[in-house]
Amino acid sequence: MSTAEDRIPLSLNQEFLCMWDQGDEAGPFGPKYNIIFGVRVTGGVDEGVLQSALDDVVVRHEALRTLVIRDEKYQKVLPPGRVPLFVSDLGDVPAADRQLRAEQFIGEIESGSYSAVELPLIRAFLGRFDGDDAVLVLIVHHTAADEWSMPLIMRDLAAFYAGRLENRPHGLADARQYPEYSVWEKQKLTSDSAAKSREFWAEELEGAQILPLKTHFPRSAGRDKTTAWHRFSIAEDLGAALLSTAKATRSSPFMVLLAAYNAFLHKLTGETDVVVMTFTSGRGEASFHDTVGAFFNYLPLRTDLSGCETFADVVSRTRRTCLRAYAQDIPFGEIAAQAPQLMGPGMADDGAPCAFQVFRSPFAATGDAGGFTYQEIRRRLLPQAAGGDIPDGSMWHIDMEFDGEMAGTLGFNTNLYDADGMRELAANFLGTLKNTVGAPDTPLDQI
Repeated sequence: MSTAEDRIPLSLNQEFLCMWDQGDEAGPFGPKYNIIFGVRVTGGVDEGVLQSALDDVVVRHEALRTLVIRDEKYQKVLPPGRVPLFVSDLGDVPAADRQLRAEQFIGEIESGSYSAVELPLIRAFLGRFDGDDAVLVLIVHHTAADEWSMPLIMRDLAAFYAGRLENRPHGLADARQYPEYSVWEKQKLTSDSAAKSREFWAEELEGAQILPLKTHFPRSAGRDKTTAWHRFSIAEDLGAALLSTAKATRSSPFMVLLAAYNAFLHKLTGETDVVVMTFTSGRGEASFHDTVGAFFNYLPLRTDLSGCETFADVVSRTRRTCLRAYAQDIPFGEIAAQAPQLMGPGMADDGAPCAFQVFRSPFAATGDAGGFTYQEIRRRLLPQAAGGDIPDGSMWHIDMEFDGEMAGTLGFNTNLYDADGMRELAANFLGTLKNTVGAPDTPLDQI
């Protein structure tokens, strides 16, 4: 029996995940709802030191040892435990083929199942090519970590490893804990600014509904569900054109990519009232920037394309949408309460929600752990028949950090979507990008 002190209120993100709860075997609390991070390691790795450093990370970050008690709606932090560390030999692989084998290794781990109730909620896999070349993969249940958290965990792991190896302090500043954030954000919702944000969303989303992605199979067919991932790249010259247009229009690269996606949806559906769901980091409070946890927020972006004549017009409208929404970023549950009709089309038998996300990590892709250096593996192009779960529908994800080509993925539920159809969708979106981001004066009816 837990005491009152053990019963930490759920964060609003955790409450959001509870809205999609499908039990212990599916959905956001199922064994497939995970987030992964892989690095290529150069230099010798001491497995004993690595194990100790992993355990140090769990001591430092309470989210990795926290249970969400869904029936009674609270979270409970438990004592630190030993991180499962699996070491394997990746075989005699020629140097030229090792990057591909590393990508395959990450995919093999990502397709596994990892419980949301077995603590700690992090697993580590070390695959060795030889004594000085390896792949280190960290996988965390997504209820405990987000995109921001994963390179943060790796940064802290490297600091603990170097400190232990060299018998010195790790040098990390103290980090606030995720349960503190849960309390802080609930208090913030009582502020005048939160009340004004609720008023904004009630007006902004009056009569609005998300634009769903039409499914290939009806929900009522009852097909078996996995989440597959189609991967693609955005060529270096197209990325350069994107950045140039962003600079010329005083927009972020995300705004230009979203504008292209808005134009793509307009071309696909004929709709001019385009509501797209995206994710924000949820890290507006700087004191929680070093905190591991699930902070991300689901945010609707409504753009009126009526009267737009060129892609530049679409960028201008999209930019305005984003700036207004960012300034009023409050937890999705609060937004949904102002617009209960918003998600309706995403629940249809022939439609599902599709989120559009662009991520740019605030942490370096490379690092030094004393005994070894590491480089994040961002460019993954192998498709995946079963990977980290999307609770319902599909999601675009574009990584802005890759030098040269940008890496992109389109994840989708296989009970609703066909792999060939999603590959075609991604190819068509890339075609829209090519026709827009380098030519902002392109007439909208010619995109």
